[in-house]
Amino acid sequence: MPHVSDTSYHAPFWQWNGHVQSIYPSMFRKVDFQYDHRERLELADGDFVDLDWHQQNRDQKKLVIITHGLEGDSGRHYVTGMAKIFVAQGWDALGWNCRSCSGEPNRLLRFYHHGDANDLRAVIQHAIDTYGYENIVLVGFSMGGSLSLRLVGEFPDQVSAAVKKVIGVSVPCDLYASVQALSQPGNSVYVKRFLKKLGKKIQEKSIRYADQISYDGYQQIKNFIEFDNRYTAPLHGYTDALDFYVRASVKPLLPKIQIPVLLIQALNDPFLSEACIGYEAAAINPNILLETTAAGGHCGFMLAGTHETYAERRAVSFVKEL
Repeated sequence: MPHVSDTSYHAPFWQWNGHVQSIYPSMFRKVDFQYDHRERLELADGDFVDLDWHQQNRDQKKLVIITHGLEGDSGRHYVTGMAKIFVAQGWDALGWNCRSCSGEPNRLLRFYHHGDANDLRAVIQHAIDTYGYENIVLVGFSMGGSLSLRLVGEFPDQVSAAVKKVIGVSVPCDLYASVQALSQPGNSVYVKRFLKKLGKKIQEKSIRYADQISYDGYQQIKNFIEFDNRYTAPLHGYTDALDFYVRASVKPLLPKIQIPVLLIQALNDPFLSEACIGYEAAAINPNILLETTAAGGHCGFMLAGTHETYAERRAVSFVKEL
């Protein structure tokens, strides 16, 4: 599929740059949507993830599975907004929470990260085996987009035939390039917020696993490289932060994807540099439709005069024939 530089999307006039387009919806957007129930999925390694469902018409056997971003959860506005618009089109919706993100600490020492889509694989298989879904669409935001794309690109021959399409929004396809972008002085607000939220989890784990992880000196960590060197890499089998960024980046997997993908990325996204945009993959893989917008920020894409976003409308349009 081609790369489309979209000029039809315009952010509300008062959201004048990528920072406002990222921060305002994160803080103030409210979505009138409720899940039906929560289900706990026990994982093979003894941990768990919590699944939030809206199941209105299982006979249709159509399900959208939505994956949140780093330190997000199923209640984030971009997840519930996407769930709401799919439900309005007759789909069931599942917003799942990565380990430690559902409001309850996970059991094991490890967390979740960009380079491991196994929990998402378990969620998909559970949806198929337990509820019989035959048409599944994956939608992922930021890190959740990395996981969704990794799932269909890492082992493309093993992807269930039930998984029909993938939509990735604001995906940092190149992790090191994204870390560099976030290291710019104007982006420190995002890094501080992430480190604060992650720090609470590190502190909790340091109490339960005192002989394996320490919170001492955490306040001296100022950027993702320092955090990933100290925690992400050793906890998840990487040599160091740079090894993690290389091996966990989804960019090398994009050419291998064999099902239709819509990748939406804003050129003013403060989390992304040019290296994060999927230009090369869209040029060589006919399964990938890349849409770049001049505005939108990070997981923003709000529209004036409506509670829906451009990303939500494009997602349902992309899967309308299923």
